[in-house]
Order: sequence, then structure tokens, then C-alpha cells
Amino acid sequence: MMVATMFATLLANTLLGIPLFLTLIVTALVGFVFVDPGMVARMMPQQFFGGLNSFSLMAIPLFILAGNLMNACGMTERLMRVARLLVGHLRGGIGHVNVVGSVFMSGVNGSAAADASALGALLVPAMTREGYSTAFAAGLTAGSSLIGPIIPPSIFMILYSAQTNTSVGQLFLGGVVPGLLLALAFMAMNALHARRAGLERRTTLPAMSEVFTAVRGALPALVAPFIIVAGIVLGFVTPTESGALTVLYVALCGLAMGELRPGAFWRAVVETTRLAAAIFMIIGISSVISWELAYAQAPDRFAGLLEPFIDSPVIVLLLLSAITFVTGMFMEEVSALMLLSPVFTPVALAAGIDPVALGIIITLNITIALITPPMGACLFIAAAVSRLDITVLFRTIWPFILTAVAVLLVLILFPGLITWLPETLG
Repeated sequence: MMVATMFATLLANTLLGIPLFLTLIVTALVGFVFVDPGMVARMMPQQFFGGLNSFSLMAIPLFILAGNLMNACGMTERLMRVARLLVGHLRGGIGHVNVVGSVFMSGVNGSAAADASALGALLVPAMTREGYSTAFAAGLTAGSSLIGPIIPPSIFMILYSAQTNTSVGQLFLGGVVPGLLLALAFMAMNALHARRAGLERRTTLPAMSEVFTAVRGALPALVAPFIIVAGIVLGFVTPTESGALTVLYVALCGLAMGELRPGAFWRAVVETTRLAAAIFMIIGISSVISWELAYAQAPDRFAGLLEPFIDSPVIVLLLLSAITFVTGMFMEEVSALMLLSPVFTPVALAAGIDPVALGIIITLNITIALITPPMGACLFIAAAVSRLDITVLFRTIWPFILTAVAVLLVLILFPGLITWLPETLG
């Protein structure tokens, strides 16, 4: 009764358009009606700040700041030039640049929304000039932005790690192959569209000297992901320390190139503060709701419902993915991840599912929800930067969603694609 009432409260407030943090607070207060109203003043602040009391969570604003500084330093444009020289000569080259650019960008900021806004403003107009429809250009921008939270670093993976005590380094390594598979899937989709639409090649194969010059100019941005992942995996730094080093590295590169101005630095800090504050507010109140669900023994009851399928890891993953996907359609992604991870993890471990594989699959599920109507944040960003009516994008986004779901199904059927790299590198 308690869980059903809390879910109904959450859904009703969401549909009414009430701000998310207020929706979560009201849901938490409804939960205390069933737990013990007298515990609100004591347990709510305790669980709220307890959910934030994790050293690894400090990495989130640092990685966001690193991505914002990279944009302020002009590194994004340098990465786009490299991507254009690598794949721009192919049929539908500017669409391939969109996807490869997302791969490059994902190595620093770990945010789909940041990729969608940064790349959309640059590439959607360029794609329409080269013969793409605005709807396809916006859809590909939204779809390729999903690569951001999969290829390390990833804000979602840091959150999952904090909830389940899974190694961040192992999660980061586990996301590499799925992220590249997602990129290849969207590039194949773009190539098929380009052929059907009769788009021609716009450029010739670039000279090696031109590629070398572009790579040298973008080298500071290209090196950043290796600093992040190698430092964590080799045990030299924690994720938080890695985030701090990345911010310092990007800032020093910007100063050395003479492209980081005080005004741009301040705007990056302000934007980071705004986004991090929203994320931490959601984390804190979601921790309260998670405690209430644990108090009501919701994880144990959920495990009981899935007990008939516990001998089949594939079926368990399919069921968990379906629940995550539907939840993500109607709930903000950070809160969905915070609420579902503690409930799903015991069930998955009982079914013999590797916690790293579970983390990547949940992350990908939550990420796909970013482009799924009606709540997908990246849909609204892509529509805004392309000046496209959101209802049009709601109708045309489904092929991109199905492409991402196809990759998800491959990972569920072959989880070794996720665990291979973490196991190989130890």
C-alpha cells in the first residue's frame, strides 16, 4: 500500500508539471505517513545529507566543470575539425561527424545533455545545409548524445557506484565497448539514410599532413580521457581526484593556448554550480525515498516477484530493463537511477549477474530515456537548438530509440562485451 501510494503521488505530481524536487519532497513526506510521521524531523535531514555524504559524488561537479571549460577553451571546435577530417569525406559525412564528435566529447564531460546542446548548435545547421532534413539532424544529435554517459567518464556510473559500492574504474572500462557499439550503430543508421536520401560526398580524402595538424591542435582534448580513465584504473587517483586533475589540466591548456578568458571561466563555474546543485538536490531527496522503500522492505518484495526467473539472467535483465525504460520515460533520470539501483542490485546478484554488467545496462536504459517521449531531456534540447517543433521530434525520434534498444539487447544477450575489458585489464 505504501509503495503504491508513493508511486501514485510521484506520477500525479509529475503529470501536473510540479518541479521535480518538490515532487520528490512530497513523495517522501507521503512515505513518512506510512512509516511514522513523527520521524520526519529526525530521519529526513539525516537520510538527505547521508545520501550526499560520499566522496565519489564530488567527482560529478568536477567532470561537469571540465566539460564546460573545454567548451570555453574552444576545444570542442578543435575536436570537431578532427572528426570532420576522419569521417567527413564519407557519404553522409557530416552525420558521421556528429556521432564521432559525441565519442570525443564523451571522454570529458560524461553528460548527454551537454553533448546535445554543444554539438547540436554546431552541427544541426551544418547538416541541414548539406541536404539532411531538420528532423533527422535533430534526431541524430539527440541519439548520438547517448554516447556521452556510456563512454567514460560518466555521471550516471558515478551515481550507480555510490549506490552499490561497485568499482568506478571497472564501470568506466565496462562502458568503452558498449559506447563504441552505440556509435557504430548510429553511424550505420546515418550511412543508410544518406544512401536512401541520395546524399553525395562533400569532400575528398584529406591529406595526412592536414590530419596530423588537426590532431596536434586537438591533442590536449584527446589526451584528457586517457588521463581520467588511466589514473582511476591504475589506482593512482580516485574518481574525485581524477576530476580535479582534469579540471586543472583543461584550465592550464586553455591558458597556454590563450583561449580561456576570465569571463568564460566564470560562466563555466556558474553553469557548473547551477547543474550540480540540481543534481545533488535530487540525490539527497532520492536517498530519503530509497530509505523509505528499504524500510517498507520493497527490495525483498521485488525480489520475491522475480524469484521464478532467478535461474535465467537474461530474463531477469530483460525484466529489469523494461521496468527501467518505462520508469525513465516518466521520471527524471538521476532520480530514477537513485531509486532503482538499490532495489535491482540484490535481485541481479542473486541471478548471478555481474554488477559491472548490471551497471552498464541500467545506465544505458536510463540514457535511452533521455531521448524517449514524453520526458526525454535531450529531445527538448535537440528541438531547441534546431528550432524544431517538439511534437515533430516526438514522431521522428523512434528509429533512433530502436537503434539504441537494439544495442541494449545485444549487451543483454552477450554481457561479455561489457565485462571483457574490465576483466582483461584486471
